[in-house]
Amino acid sequence: MRLSIIVAMDEQRVIGRDGDLPWRLPADLRFFKQTTMGHHVVMGRRTWESIGRPLPGRVIVVLTRDRQATPERFAGCPVAHDLREAIALAEAAGDSELLVAGGAEAYLRALPLADRIYLTQVRARVDGDVRFPAFDRAEWEEVSREAHEADEHHAHAFDILTLDRRR
Repeated sequence: MRLSIIVAMDEQRVIGRDGDLPWRLPADLRFFKQTTMGHHVVMGRRTWESIGRPLPGRVIVVLTRDRQATPERFAGCPVAHDLREAIALAEAAGDSELLVAGGAEAYLRALPLADRIYLTQVRARVDGDVRFPAFDRAEWEEVSREAHEADEHHAHAFDILTLDRRR
């Protein structure tokens, strides 16, 4: 099973502001939906709380250190207390790919184990209070890039990249 990270960040690795995304990029949201549909998606408790509901067509696994947390607390979504537990849940279900969708702490845990990063690189610098962890781009090979220019629906230009870990 492939372990992937899916993230949108600006030029300074900003991924969030006040518990939300610091931009509205409809094409990126479509990419997120298309890429995650039918898969297990891991998100930290705070990311879950910012969304507040399960995402249709996906199994959301909530990552929390709270050993008392149950699926009932998260609208029936499975709970994992570490990334290995989330991986085991996805593998047991026969999923071919587990995607980590934030936040910063979940990304930090996943980065050393990830095989792929789906990276939306926003061509801007925005204010934010959450950043993606620093990582060595030399460890990753760019296998695809799709450019999007700013327009009436997208305040910022951005590129959607697929990065595979060099072996």
